[in-house]
Formats: sequence, C-alpha cells, structure tokens
Amino acid sequence: MDKFGIDSQKVVYHPERVAQWAAADDWEKAKKVYPLYVEISPAGACNHRCTFCAVDYIGYVTKFLDTKILKERLSEMGRKGVRSVMFAGEGEPLLHKDIAELTTHAKASGIDVSFTTNAVALTPKFIENALSCVTWIKASINAGSAKTYAAVHQTKEADFERALGNMKAAVDFKRANKLGTALGAQMVLLPENVSEAEPLAKRCRDIGLDYLVVKPYSQHKMSKTRQYEGMRYDALMSLGDRLDKISGGGFSVVFRRHTMEKWDDAERHYTTCHATPYFWAYVMASGDVYGCSAYLLDERFNYGNLQEKSFTQIWEGERRKKNWKYVLTELDISECRKNCRMDEVNRYLWKVKNPPEHVNFI
Repeated sequence: MDKFGIDSQKVVYHPERVAQWAAADDWEKAKKVYPLYVEISPAGACNHRCTFCAVDYIGYVTKFLDTKILKERLSEMGRKGVRSVMFAGEGEPLLHKDIAELTTHAKASGIDVSFTTNAVALTPKFIENALSCVTWIKASINAGSAKTYAAVHQTKEADFERALGNMKAAVDFKRANKLGTALGAQMVLLPENVSEAEPLAKRCRDIGLDYLVVKPYSQHKMSKTRQYEGMRYDALMSLGDRLDKISGGGFSVVFRRHTMEKWDDAERHYTTCHATPYFWAYVMASGDVYGCSAYLLDERFNYGNLQEKSFTQIWEGERRKKNWKYVLTELDISECRKNCRMDEVNRYLWKVKNPPEHVNFI
C-alpha cells in the first residue's frame, strides 16, 4: 500500500552519497557531503493555527524569503547535489506570492519539488503554472467533517470544503494533462479526529487523491502546545485494518503503523545522529539554515543565513563545522524529538557504521 515509502526511509537509494558520508573521517571530507533533501519555509505566516502545530513557539512571523535570492540559492543547491526540496516549514508555503515561479525554477535546477500545505491557498493559477513541476503535494486535512476540521485547524468551517475542492481541482488538471504528480492528504491522528479517519479516507478516495497518510503525533521539545504529549496508539492499531479496506483502485491509505509501534520502544537503536549535519537541511523564512528542524532557533544548529551568504559558504563554513563536531561528540540524542523525521534514516546509517559480524556472507 505504501508505494512511495512514506513510512520508511529512502537514503538507501543513494549509495554514492552514503559512501561519500561513510568515508568522511575528517572535516575536509565532511564539508563536501551536501544534503539530498532540503525543507524550505518560503513564508513564515500561516492562515491556520493547528492545535498540534510543532513550531508554534516560532510565532508565525510574517516573513517571506526573497524570490531573487532564493532562486540563486536553488540553482546553487542543484549544482551541489541537492536532489529534492519540500516547500513547507513554519508557515504556509503557498502564501508566498512567487511560489509558482520558485517551483518551476527549482525543477529547472534539477531539483524535485514537493509541498506540505493546508491547500486552502492552492489556486487555479498555481495549478496551471506549476503543478507540472511538482513531484507531490500532501494536504494537511486533519478531520473528516467541517466542524472538527475547524476545531483542530482553528479556522472557519468553510476551509474544509475549500481545501478538498482545491485538491479536486488539482486532480482534474493532473488527469487532463496526464501529469505524474502524486496528490495526497495527511491526518495527524488525535483524540478529536480518530472517529473521522475513515470518512476522510473515503472522501479522499472519491475526489481522486492517490493516498491518505494517517500518522501519529510527535511532541516537539520546544512546542508551546502540550495537550497531546501523552498520546499513545497501541489501542488504535485495528483502525489501520479498517482503513486498509478503503484502499484500492489506485488509492491507498498509508497507516503509519511502524512509526506508531515505535512509541512503545524505549530504545533508540542508535546513539549518534548521523543524518545531521549531512543528509538534510532546513531553511527558515528568515533565511537561516539549520541542520535539524527539531532545533529551530537553537543557535547550536544554525549554520548561517541564505540572504547573506551563498549555500556553499554556509554548508562548508565554520558554524556547520562546529555543529559537525558537536553532533559527533557531544549531542545527547535523548534531548531529541522522538520519532523525528530522520529516525529511520539514522537507524539505517547506524547499521552502516556499526555492522554485525559475518557481513561478508551476503
């Protein structure tokens, strides 16, 4: 059902970059290992105030990345080996006035483009001008009814139908133009919306989406919101079986069972974060580049600002070098967010660095 590998990791498909990382035993080699994936927040502002928002502590500041500078940096990222960007972040990416232009430019730079968005600002203009350059769009729709949606997203009820209608318009354009863009939705499973997962799945299937992801909540260490901190999923596994029955005809429900099961696994399975500061990066709407999205505003993970320096200067600079040493020798990963985005990547990289005996007997 999970044909896009959403509930696993995909660094295994980049053996050359992994080999480069594995051989980077000093800074001169490590500084040349560029990220495969960069999450970019083109807008700091957001039109919703979701109850589970991990980055509420940042404050939804109305900032937008400069279009000209970001296009220059995207071209540079493509040349340096960045393979994908996700426009998402601490704000709603579609609120950036030049987001279609940024999308087409990123694709022209050799970078695959994706979006995590609430889809309320997904306009016909964007669909017509940029959808052909997008690998996937995942709409955050965290309820199966307008009433619950408004309560969770802290917005007006009309946004529920607007978001679904916008995604339906994208589906229609995709089909009419025979595009390969994957169009999906995701629901963070919360006490308020558990009973609405099945109705949402059916609605997503009926409007022609490719998938619905149902994922667990993950408490950010710095979030203001704490109301879901004790959320557990062991009693909800049967929901996955019911959702599986809705899949079919080109539509699938990705119930992130593996990620949910890890909640009860107290062991990290690795003691060092190898994903940071190598395989991914995060760009805030201010232009600051971070090595990990779980540590935004933590200066230990801030490498510099894209609006002041080139990506090469930042990635090979002294601040990343300092963080490289810190993560390698000092970071206590018990401080880190459980089930972080790089958890599965780290499990794989740990095995590469710490193989069991008899590995030559393949």
